[in-house]
Amino acid sequence: MVQSERLQQLPSQFFAGLVEKVNKKIAEGHDVINLGQGNPDQPTPDFIVQAAQEAIAKSQNHKYSLFRGNPGYKQAAADFYQREYGVRLDPEKEIAVLGGSKIGLVELPLAIMNPGETILLPDPGYPDYLSSVSLANIQEKLFPLKARNHYLPDYKSFEDDLAKAKLLYLNYPNNPTGAQATSEFFAETVEMARKHHIWVAHDFAYAALGKPKPVSFLQAPGAKEVGIEFYTLSKSFNMAGWRMAFACGNPEIIEAINKIQDHLFVGLFPALQEAGAVALETKENQIAELNQLYQERREAFLEAAEKINWHAYPTKGAFYVWMPVPAGYTSESFTDLLLEKAHVAVASGIGFGHQGEGYVRIGLTIDQSRLKEAVERIGKLHLF
Repeated sequence: MVQSERLQQLPSQFFAGLVEKVNKKIAEGHDVINLGQGNPDQPTPDFIVQAAQEAIAKSQNHKYSLFRGNPGYKQAAADFYQREYGVRLDPEKEIAVLGGSKIGLVELPLAIMNPGETILLPDPGYPDYLSSVSLANIQEKLFPLKARNHYLPDYKSFEDDLAKAKLLYLNYPNNPTGAQATSEFFAETVEMARKHHIWVAHDFAYAALGKPKPVSFLQAPGAKEVGIEFYTLSKSFNMAGWRMAFACGNPEIIEAINKIQDHLFVGLFPALQEAGAVALETKENQIAELNQLYQERREAFLEAAEKINWHAYPTKGAFYVWMPVPAGYTSESFTDLLLEKAHVAVASGIGFGHQGEGYVRIGLTIDQSRLKEAVERIGKLHLF
């Protein structure tokens, strides 16, 4: 069998390659401290698990779900946005149910773009954004995110590309840098989108994790006129394996997402949607406690890194730390050295785009003692 040309054009999976390297080293008998992953290590809260168990036992949940999501889950999502961000959403017209936000991010260009049209993607950025380029047969243009501009795009520096593109992706708190957006930046983004007649899609995967509290794109006046936002329960509620998310915002884009999903999927398991609604409806301080945990880990890692003269880029979003590579190394060679000599796995910055060269991404998804031990091992290499 020969794979289709479209399938052959898909980019290699960056994270799959990273996992393969780590597993090989573990198979050799080494104790590897994995700081390269973005997989939450905490369990899903008990009250959500219990809600799922009860929902699974209901016979009505054993049937096909509604194509466009169950009303209870969508209403819970709308209520959540009203409570957390002061954003009003019509649960039927402005929310699309997703089996994980990655699905929405990859299928959106298929739903609203034609072959040959241009999408603008951040560099550095989440590698899987590129999957949509091959699948939709569109063109990508990368726009740089630079430290001197706090890893926010400088729209004036690529106005010609903005004028020619149809869709632009943003992601704050940012993966991989941890940078945060501001209300002023999102207001500027809305004005830019109006000026250039371009749609905006904001990947809000790390919405729960940041200090100060991360800002929603939809909080900007007029945001729903020009774009949408993707929200996932993966990080906010430690539900990564549950694959639950939703898109919200502009009703025309939401209708396009729903239409393509009418043909690709038959909705999420109803019991999962019921449990997801319980998660979104909780008034407990779940999100604040989780955010505090990652902030404490961040501080512990940074304090240890300072002792070996390794200085992070100062961000406080997501559960990542963006660390510079020592002189004489590339992102890849430094990553390989740490795995080989210190048995510490990190994610190479170049894997997120050309602008990621010179950095590595550290994931804070292990406990403080292992974070400190990882820094101690790196310190023994005397690189800084």
